[in-house]
Amino acid sequence: MKDRIARPGTERRRPARWSHDEQHRPGHHRAISQDAYGTPDVLREVRLPKPVPGPSQVLVAVRAAGVNPTDWKHRANARFLDRLPLVLGWDVSGVVEAVGYGVTLFKPGDEVFGMLPYPYGVGSHAEYVIAPARALAHKPAGIDHVQAGALPLAALTAYQALVDTAAVRAGQRVLIHAAAGGVGHLAVQIAKSLGAYVIGTVSAAKHDFVRELGADEVIDYRTVDFADAVQDIDMVLDPLSGETRARSLDVLRPGGILVSLLDDGSPQEAAKAAELGIRVETLLVEHDHAGMKATADLVEAGSLRAHVEATFPLGDAAKAHALGETGRTTGKIVLVVE
Repeated sequence: MKDRIARPGTERRRPARWSHDEQHRPGHHRAISQDAYGTPDVLREVRLPKPVPGPSQVLVAVRAAGVNPTDWKHRANARFLDRLPLVLGWDVSGVVEAVGYGVTLFKPGDEVFGMLPYPYGVGSHAEYVIAPARALAHKPAGIDHVQAGALPLAALTAYQALVDTAAVRAGQRVLIHAAAGGVGHLAVQIAKSLGAYVIGTVSAAKHDFVRELGADEVIDYRTVDFADAVQDIDMVLDPLSGETRARSLDVLRPGGILVSLLDDGSPQEAAKAAELGIRVETLLVEHDHAGMKATADLVEAGSLRAHVEATFPLGDAAKAHALGETGRTTGKIVLVVE
């Protein structure tokens, strides 16, 4: 096992194994926490006081919570969250346990799903979590909590890129990189629901999967240069950045838009985009009641479904992180809370 990578001043001893009394203390719940930044072994199960909802907040008994690349990136280093100890997790699907003052959208017993405010509202990898009421929506009745827990962050990212940022319309040509990934495979489905002509870049082994999602064309990025294969694209969704982001400018038509999920653009890129008449945006996903309701509507219409690569019990969060970091998964990984 690799040594931990800890920032100076963050090293803390791992506590001794919880006694039976500590594991079952009334008013406490299980959570996955870390006291240092590093490899998956910094994650450990702890007992924390059960939270109480304040005004406009909802207490959710978590049933399932997706694991996203941002989780393992924050586990490894501070990124946006320079604080320890830290409980990760933004995706949540569960049952409303209690509501705070002023909440009218939900009642105890309602099944809900949503994304905690990114990045600072983190904490769903636990038995209970507090969420702003308007970060949630009613869970579609036709899917279970695992499906619902896989959707929020990735689906909102795709929806906010395609609908809110690019305003994709029927007949437009949309290129989606990493089309079998967590965001990508949902973006393919959302773009098709908008009536777009969808092209996805993906390894050859995943071509059939992406076509089944609705993609009109697929490109094997390992053997084909996408910049030679497509032109006159209206919108590119790029979760990869780097060379892929730079090359994507060459396939967009004048007036097209590149939406990147990672900001590593250069002044040279900005100048080239301006010269070509291309709009470049970097998107950071936001919690979004309307977006969650739109996601639920797509699910209920049969137009959107998450592919779940694997599920893990909450206590095996480290294994979920290790799998995600291989970069070889399709769709989403989900923690299940019992």
